[in-house]
Amino acid sequence: MAGLRELQRQRVREAISTAAIALFLERGFDEVPVTEIAAAAGVSKPTLFKYFPAKEDLVLHRIADHEGEAARVVRGRVAGEAPLEALRRHFLDGLARHDPVTGLNDHPVVIAFHRMVFSTPSLAARVVRYVSSDEQALAEALGESLDDLTAALLAAQVLAAQRVLARRNWQLLAEGRPLREVEPEAVRAAERAFTLLSAGTG
Repeated sequence: MAGLRELQRQRVREAISTAAIALFLERGFDEVPVTEIAAAAGVSKPTLFKYFPAKEDLVLHRIADHEGEAARVVRGRVAGEAPLEALRRHFLDGLARHDPVTGLNDHPVVIAFHRMVFSTPSLAARVVRYVSSDEQALAEALGESLDDLTAALLAAQVLAAQRVLARRNWQLLAEGRPLREVEPEAVRAAERAFTLLSAGTG
């Protein structure tokens, strides 16, 4: 019974978010009131806020699955694999899958979603909070095999590098470059970034 309730909650949550993002992409994040989103999703305004405490959460829950991901990669790496190598492998795997979080996805909705996040100050500010949380989690994971200062510096550098790479990939695609052309560039850029990080850590 509990499982069915949770499944229903997930369905309602997804329906609300889908309705919200469709309206945001059509008219802009700041132009759509929460009452209109609730009506489009077939729920009341109090119900909407029960699932999404803030308007920004309607958008950014789509990237919440990636929260803490870098730390999980480091802790879940195979025996003998260096943390930075595990992170490099994971990012390259994401590029190969065209994971939207890497920026290397040319679906029009994904490109529009990134444009909305980057161009809306309240959403961009919320992303910074996600990044800060991820940086702390990654530093803690790295700190299990490195001294605290090295772990903190490396965590900041890795996440900054991934953010730069993802935004660069998105910008190239948003400019109209074909995915087949951008992908090899994205792979080379990622390899270069992680080579620089490796050199910096000795």
